[in-house]
Amino acid sequence: MQKSIFSKIFTILIVFGYISFIFPQQKLQKGAHGMVVCAEPLAAKVGLNILKKGGNAVDAAVAVGFALAVTYPSAGNLGGGGYMVIHLKNGKNTTIDFREKAPLSASRDMYLDSTGKVLVKKIQESESSSGVPGSVAGLLYALEKYGTQKREIIIQPAINLAKNGFQLSSETANSFKYMLPEFKKFPTSLKVFSKNGEPYQAGEIFTQNQLAKTIEAVKKNGRDGFYKGEFADLLVAQMKTNGGYITHADLEKYQPVEKDALQGSYRAHTIITMPPSSSGGVALIEALNILENAKIKPEDFASSAYYHILFQSLKHVYADRAQHLGDPAFFTVPVTGLTDKLYAGKIFKSFKNKATASNKIKAGKFTAPVKESEQTTHFSVIDKDGNAVSVTTTINSSYGSKVIVEGAGYLLNNEMDDFSAKPGVPNQFGLVGGEANAIQPEKRMLSSMTPTIVLKNNQPYLIVGSPGGSTIITAVLQVITNCIDFQMPLAKAVSAPRVHHQWLPDRIDFEKYGLSADTKNALLKKGYVFGETRVLGLVEAIMYDASENSFTGCSDPRGSGAAEGY
Repeated sequence: MQKSIFSKIFTILIVFGYISFIFPQQKLQKGAHGMVVCAEPLAAKVGLNILKKGGNAVDAAVAVGFALAVTYPSAGNLGGGGYMVIHLKNGKNTTIDFREKAPLSASRDMYLDSTGKVLVKKIQESESSSGVPGSVAGLLYALEKYGTQKREIIIQPAINLAKNGFQLSSETANSFKYMLPEFKKFPTSLKVFSKNGEPYQAGEIFTQNQLAKTIEAVKKNGRDGFYKGEFADLLVAQMKTNGGYITHADLEKYQPVEKDALQGSYRAHTIITMPPSSSGGVALIEALNILENAKIKPEDFASSAYYHILFQSLKHVYADRAQHLGDPAFFTVPVTGLTDKLYAGKIFKSFKNKATASNKIKAGKFTAPVKESEQTTHFSVIDKDGNAVSVTTTINSSYGSKVIVEGAGYLLNNEMDDFSAKPGVPNQFGLVGGEANAIQPEKRMLSSMTPTIVLKNNQPYLIVGSPGGSTIITAVLQVITNCIDFQMPLAKAVSAPRVHHQWLPDRIDFEKYGLSADTKNALLKKGYVFGETRVLGLVEAIMYDASENSFTGCSDPRGSGAAEGY
């Protein structure tokens, strides 16, 4: 499968990260009162300032979310969606699902031609690829229910960054330059991300006046500033002109959904993560349940024996994902069965000393019947009282559909590609989906986003998440096992080379320096096939050290983010 353009830019964006890969301390921060870790330094500072002024972790997370829409346009967004996992100091765990939804006019075969072939451009580029955005509604819901500060205070930093501008980093300037051929297809985007068709240079001031006006409307009118009125009119008019599907009715009907957190356990730790429509939480707990059957010692790290168990586990996990995961409002998802430790034990007992071919591995059977982008972004926050927030948000491909809403200044997502446009056929990330993720009106498309909070002795121990499409699950899984099984400090747990297997295609992808020659040869003898050498995720994580009563924040050295604490 040809590497998609957003996958290429994802690689470019992290090239500089390998310089600091050897020096993870450059991405570390310690603090006793609060911590914010995200993929863009200016947004991290916004969150830290909210904490310092007395805001709680939810206040800071919402401020970061709006700031990223300005300073990290390849993935931060107003026009996308995501998931938030919250642990409150009183012990409550909850989640907010603000994933995008299919428009009311959506239909199962809307992206197929008369021969049944998927119309790739229609589902990945332009207005027709966009689902109904949920980010604004989701962030405001979290702020209103669990925050402590006024909306005006939380949103103003993002307005300032958009209106006054900020100095472009080399990473962002290079990203704009690389994407210039794509932006040239869409005049509204070329106007924003270039200077009359010429690339921005690092160090130049980048302003976004249209985006500032949209965020100002949200500050003044709340969700109505985005989902109704002038800026809703702009979106709907552009949809009508260019073949999109989102209407005023779609915008007005959109609501985020608060759900009980999905909870599991792993070696005396409690896993708090996202339930469906995310597939990530279920897959993470299923994988940890399988691995818990293995006796893993710190010296086993990166060994062929450990990787064999890991890859066999992941094959089963991703087979179950393809068959059973979807929006629970439309499809009965057997969460209890998939996350049952007895089910995991049966899978573990089936392992042989050789690799089982993926075409021989089938999804589990349950009494109830029960795809995505690398350019997502994650941020983790904790405050002085122990309130913790883990958020992953996305517009799918890098810069989403590549289309700016004229007059509103924000990018549209291309999340409709995360549905199974044709069940059984892989999407742009090689992920296979079934009937559970078929397109239906108002349905939330499946996601691999896996925002997670790990508790130890009922207190936050690890706040973690990552972008990376189908590799999100494996990135989060490996950081958790690095900390718990291999007893790594956070910097090493995040920076350690990662591996990936997603059942189909039946291959191991791995990072540079991730597999020694001996390990690779041992896995080849077991029947494994090797795929791409690639970057696998950009983890943003916080760890609590009870002995020091302090937080350590680590932004993945593969990227250009930052940890800010005090």
